[in-house]
Amino acid sequence: MSALPPTASAQPVASARRPIRPLPDDLISQIAAGEVVERPASVVRELVDNALDAGARHVTVRLAGGGIRLVAVEDDGVGIPREELPLALQRHATSKIRDLDELEAVATMGFRGEALAAIASVAEVTLTSRSAEATDGCAWTLEAASGELRPAARPVGTTVEVRELFFRTPARRKFLKSEATELAHCIEAVRRHALARPEVAFAIWHEGRLLHHWPATTALVPELAWSRRVADALGDEFVEATLPVQAEAGPLRLRGLIVQPQAARGRADRQFAYVNGRYVRDKVIAHAVRSAYDDVLHGQLQPAYVLWLQIDPRAVDVNVHPTKIEVRFRDAGAVHQVVQHALEQALARPRAGEPAPPAPAPAAPPTAPAPPRPWDTTRYAAAPALALAAREPLPRWPGWLHEPAGAATSAPRPAEAGPVPDEAEAADEAGSGDWPLGRALAQLHGVYILAENARGLVLVDMHAAHERIVYERLKAQLARDDDAPLPSQPLLLPATFAATPLELATAEACTAVLRHLGLEVTALSAQTLAVRSVPVLLAQADPVALTRAVLAELHQHGGVQVLRRAQHALLATMACHGAVRAHRRLTLQEMNALLRQMEATERSDQCNHGRPTWRQLTLKELDALFLRGR
Repeated sequence: MSALPPTASAQPVASARRPIRPLPDDLISQIAAGEVVERPASVVRELVDNALDAGARHVTVRLAGGGIRLVAVEDDGVGIPREELPLALQRHATSKIRDLDELEAVATMGFRGEALAAIASVAEVTLTSRSAEATDGCAWTLEAASGELRPAARPVGTTVEVRELFFRTPARRKFLKSEATELAHCIEAVRRHALARPEVAFAIWHEGRLLHHWPATTALVPELAWSRRVADALGDEFVEATLPVQAEAGPLRLRGLIVQPQAARGRADRQFAYVNGRYVRDKVIAHAVRSAYDDVLHGQLQPAYVLWLQIDPRAVDVNVHPTKIEVRFRDAGAVHQVVQHALEQALARPRAGEPAPPAPAPAAPPTAPAPPRPWDTTRYAAAPALALAAREPLPRWPGWLHEPAGAATSAPRPAEAGPVPDEAEAADEAGSGDWPLGRALAQLHGVYILAENARGLVLVDMHAAHERIVYERLKAQLARDDDAPLPSQPLLLPATFAATPLELATAEACTAVLRHLGLEVTALSAQTLAVRSVPVLLAQADPVALTRAVLAELHQHGGVQVLRRAQHALLATMACHGAVRAHRRLTLQEMNALLRQMEATERSDQCNHGRPTWRQLTLKELDALFLRGR
């Protein structure tokens, strides 16, 4: 019997060597388009970037077929001179930068000079522009495919039309979603620009129908202009559920709006972070935000926020990702601390500590007070620049960056709450109408406290509320000596583990920091680390897992979030066991004392697990239950 011939899989066929040759320009442009242009929303983003760099104050986006058949962006910027129109479609031709120094301090949205060329390689592009310095009195239109240049009529500014996206690469077009999905992505791309530029008016049209119009808010002071643009783009309900944030440290200025914990969402679709006006997805900022919400979010809920960071362009590298959606900070740890502390300070103030509104007149029918407009000056006049809460030292910025005088400093730590309910004396009923949580009336099933305030009825979960009070006391005691090293406990036998080169390098570079945290970590060999002591508070924790988590945190963020979370988890357990239990009968004196402590305790709106501690039922809501006034 003859042997079977070898198959192709059994014996690979050796191919002849192909010579190295430069790629054609068309192929190079299509490869670049694969990195820059993912879908119609990518085209919208790049064209709006160019419009904003041109100084536009009105940007109109016209779409057809969800942006697949047409994306047209019109602006009233400075325009492009006739002789420069062909250059605008060439690869790596730009007016944004000239040398390496300008690349290292990019202050514009675009800078690579490859977007228009990449788009023109996969779609039909028509560029019409009239320069502000034009002397011929007309605009000029350039067809990208033919290079034909002809006169046209339009005011000063530029219009870029992109038709039949990916018509030259049918395989890429098959990966696009439905027109409705692509349209939603295009709208979101414009919304991201609109949130960063309240002084610019934006309009979105689809198939000849106006979908969104966000007018400019230049007539308002900056803080109110930001708030009104957020209300226009995300809705009044979003703004009414937010807290203002403002901080300054060194070369970084932070402002924004963050949602209150009770308004957190199940999806991370309302998270907008901007660095020097550029929308980014940055792990440092996202981690700092999540760390600030650690104690107040329940389960897997996600915070929503709009944060604007202004920083010296030399301190951030925007030339990281082809789509320019990622950045790299020179001092990521300092940025992390500023963002986290500013948000923690904003979240620390409980709603229970806000003064209650005056009660309605008895003769008038009960009506709810009108909610303030998102740009109401009274709302933001009482929100001064937030000092940075000091749990870690403030960042020391590099000497090559100027640190202005009067930068924000650490705020004093909150005073400890009052006595526990068991030791409280009777609260004075004089002026009880001014108490935000009101005056205790009764206890329901040994679980809830019923109280009366100027707005109506307050229901308090007494165990959850007291748990937060005890927890914040324990945290304050732990933070009181935050400048001193944490007490450590030596291990009877060192815990050893096989470490990665990165863990070894971090442990060697951060030996002093680790000892300050109560961890003694030494190298036994070129591949092994030994843990010889751990913090006393975490003596029962797994020393290897704890050390690895701290090393990873130190490398990524330059902070000690893992250790801090582990300590707080232990304190939360202690607080849960030390808080007043359900079904325990309290006197009115004890209930009133608990309410007063809640009003003076940070983050008392949520328990240690992120659940709400109290709810307000207004007179209007109570009247609706009994159909009063109908």
